[in-house]
Amino acid sequence: MIRPSVLVFAGSDPSGGAGIQADVQAVAALGAHPLSSITALTVQDNDRVYKVHPVPADLVLQQARTLIDKMDIAAVKIGIVGNRANAEAIAEAIGLLKQRRPNLPVVLDPVLGSGHGDMLSEDDPRHSIMRLLPLASLVTPNLPEASALCGGEQRPDAQAELLLEHCRNVLIKGGHGDGPDVVNRWFSRSDRRTWTWPRLEGGFHGSGCTLASAIAALLARGRPMRDAVDQGQWYCQHALTAAYAVADGQRMPDRGITVDNMESRT
Repeated sequence: MIRPSVLVFAGSDPSGGAGIQADVQAVAALGAHPLSSITALTVQDNDRVYKVHPVPADLVLQQARTLIDKMDIAAVKIGIVGNRANAEAIAEAIGLLKQRRPNLPVVLDPVLGSGHGDMLSEDDPRHSIMRLLPLASLVTPNLPEASALCGGEQRPDAQAELLLEHCRNVLIKGGHGDGPDVVNRWFSRSDRRTWTWPRLEGGFHGSGCTLASAIAALLARGRPMRDAVDQGQWYCQHALTAAYAVADGQRMPDRGITVDNMESRT
């Protein structure tokens, strides 16, 4: 049996909770095969990022091209980029992929910093994100990221309007909001939907990676965008509910739920 492959551009997290380690777990759990092009090596634990070392851009592209030349890639997920040169390399790789598959799903998680505000790029990551945004099928900012990308705008509807000028689908995540519930809002150029999830206590390491990669895997398996966004959130919420501790601080999402569990829900 052949599984659809998802090519992930992301940094490596030695704590195993975020970055490529989280992406691989989520993509595999939801029935796709994870391929990877590492964009950065990080020094971090489950709470803080201490150093980020971007991988040279030519090596980012070489990793991707080796996979592109051999394998049929059904979706792409982009996490931290590391710098503008790497963004250009990723854009070139996506251009090659879209020559074969013009409607290739691309999920962009526009990571600007860690949950504690630690930098994850050697230059302004907004420039890299804006370079990649027109290539994405879906962008998944949290509330601070959406505000930063939209010039300080605080209203989700206005943020979505600005981001939809560059990308066909926007999922604004409400995990950084207040109140007893997390409100996630999906916008397309012709539709919108809101989801409300119980806000869980404590902090989690790699929740954004988990959600974006889950959606990418579901898109690779042929789910329509709205269904993939819906089911990806359900998967992520389950992973956070079952999160476990490895040390003091943020807990690790349990990404062990499988595609069979997802399909029994649907």
